[in-house]
Amino acid sequence: MRLTVVGNPDNRRVGLFTRAVLAAGLPRPAVLPWADVLTGAAPPPAGALVRVDSPGEDPEVERLLRRAATPARHGELIGLAETYAGLVDGLGRVAAGGAELLNDPADVAALCDKRRCHALLRAAGVPVPGALPPIDGYASLRAAMAAAGWARVFVKPAHGSSAAGVIALATAPGRVRAVTPIEVTGDGLYNSLRVRRYDDEATVAAIVDRIAPHGLHVERWLPKAGLGDRVVDLRVVVVAGRPTHAVVRASRGPLTNLHLGNARGDLAAVRAAAGPAAWAAAMESCERAAACFPRSLHVGVDLMFLLGWRRHAVAEVNAFGDLLPGVLVDGRDTYAEQVRALTDGRWAAWRATAGREVAACGA
Repeated sequence: MRLTVVGNPDNRRVGLFTRAVLAAGLPRPAVLPWADVLTGAAPPPAGALVRVDSPGEDPEVERLLRRAATPARHGELIGLAETYAGLVDGLGRVAAGGAELLNDPADVAALCDKRRCHALLRAAGVPVPGALPPIDGYASLRAAMAAAGWARVFVKPAHGSSAAGVIALATAPGRVRAVTPIEVTGDGLYNSLRVRRYDDEATVAAIVDRIAPHGLHVERWLPKAGLGDRVVDLRVVVVAGRPTHAVVRASRGPLTNLHLGNARGDLAAVRAAAGPAAWAAAMESCERAAACFPRSLHVGVDLMFLLGWRRHAVAEVNAFGDLLPGVLVDGRDTYAEQVRALTDGRWAAWRATAGREVAACGA
């Protein structure tokens, strides 16, 4: 078995996957840089087995995806829709040579569009937060919230990751509060590592109106279960249809992403609080979510238990959601688990179900 990785060569994702491949006794995978893909490099040939990794964390690749003259400034929220279009085009280039991809381009395209992903999950019976109809700005957002009777929502760019551009918006008569990593400056909006709170409605409206042209997905803000003084949710990695690794994200605020300074929580404590039946039902939902993308070796499911621990919902499913450093199950990290699924036949069996599962999801 000879693997190729499409990724940014110096990125730790590529390094961790390479380490897992070598530890399994397989040849070192070839690396096809995203920058080369986007500037006309030949695609992997038919017969190659190709993992496509995230193109993120490289300013030049980001520029190429947007087809821009200059890279974005650090953290700048710009060209999200253009970046998505560049990703879809790049995936098409990777697939053009007839190689077998471990991340199907159509799957990735759906996963990286929160609106399409949410619709697929809902059609498959996966519990998801309610969503508002298309929103084109702050005025239509408030009108849609009023029509739905919702006072709290998450406003998310349709194309984005790592909470970039996400706003947790709470409203009450005469006041609003937006919790977000967005920093407002004189020359634009920037995604930062510090969560901010905005209580001035004019500022909140301006932020939403500036993000709206990128495309928005707005979900109802469901109350999450908590442990101690923190609310919690989970990132669950599903490999070849099986939930294998999970990390608890614990936060004192509504945004739980670990890179925003939040803590890893106690997985055993979460399982105990949920109890066997609720935990099993949640894992079944993760399997059902992954089954909507059965031509992809792995997905990362963002799962939340609701207050009382008996109900749960899937917030998002991530195409590149397998970066859980240090999380081991039976001595294997998420990358070693994927290599194992490739070598023990589990991936082949999972892939063989693609047609049936896609039909079940309404794709």
